[in-house]
Amino acid sequence: MAPKKKFSKEKIIDAAFEIARMEGIDNITVRKVADRLGSSIAPIYVNFKDIDELIVAVIRKINEVGQKMYLAENSGNSFRDIGVASIKFAKEYSVLFRDLIMKNNQHMKDYDQDMGGFLIEEMRKDPDLEGLPDEVLMNILLKMRIFQLGLSVMVANGLLPEDFNEDMIIGILESTGSDIVTAANLQKSLLKGR
Repeated sequence: MAPKKKFSKEKIIDAAFEIARMEGIDNITVRKVADRLGSSIAPIYVNFKDIDELIVAVIRKINEVGQKMYLAENSGNSFRDIGVASIKFAKEYSVLFRDLIMKNNQHMKDYDQDMGGFLIEEMRKDPDLEGLPDEVLMNILLKMRIFQLGLSVMVANGLLPEDFNEDMIIGILESTGSDIVTAANLQKSLLKGR
């Protein structure tokens, strides 16, 4: 008798991630993951108590992918890198992006909690944001996120003009980011002058 295949937790998460990437998070089922692995459902239940626990692990993997995309930018301007990585994520993982952003779900709340602290920490490293308190950084992040999400939706859905290339997308992102940071620094200096 041939030895039974054993599947690590990571392999199961990877299989579920691929289903989410292609079909959406809501389409992850134990049966689909087992089929993708060429297995019965038993190894999944050995590693995860239920599908919700597996989906939480997939959301963590999505966070890791987003963080790796951010770290790959490495321009020295963390605020810019956050936006560029987000745009690239929307383009490369458009199904996941639409799932996370355009559906009202618990998964996005978990994603926001995990990524929010990481992004504020990275923003503190940006020389243009030096000396700004966390509440101002969170406000800047929210304003930029509102803009960036709109731009990302356009990228993920192919709504930009055909000749609007990645450099142009990054340019408009940088310009808007600069405007928001300039306004925050201006407010800071006006408050100091009082």
